Amino acid sequence: MTEEPGLSDQYRKSSPWPLLIALGFPLSEIGVILGLYPIAVGGLLLLLGSIAGILRETEYVSSPWPVFAGMSLVLIAVGIGAFVYVGGSVGLGGGELTYDGGSLALRGLSIATAGVAGVVGAVVGRSRTRAQPGV
Repeated sequence: MTEEPGLSDQYRKSSPWPLLIALGFPLSEIGVILGLYPIAVGGLLLLLGSIAGILRETEYVSSPWPVFAGMSLVLIAVGIGAFVYVGGSVGLGGGELTYDGGSLALRGLSIATAGVAGVVGAVVGRSRTRAQPGV
């Protein structure tokens, strides 16, 4: 029984993206619902990155970066909308950045922060991908 050369190279047996989506979704939900700022930001970034990665792996898109940036822009809009809806405000108090509006404003701020980090990450990732020869 001989195996055709290259047959095992042609088909991948598993993908890491479903596991990362399954991890990113509850982390983002727990972080946003409980108001845990770093967990919400990290979970949202993991979720969006995994969705963009799985779309690239299945060849629905040629590059994951525009998809990641687009979803991040949606997060910015949703986060700012939630922040403004609950009457949140940002100011400088004693030389440091403060916000007012309660825990719901913090949730909107964490969603918007994840969106900003996602847009920055997409821009950096796309520029680094273009800088590599052969990509």
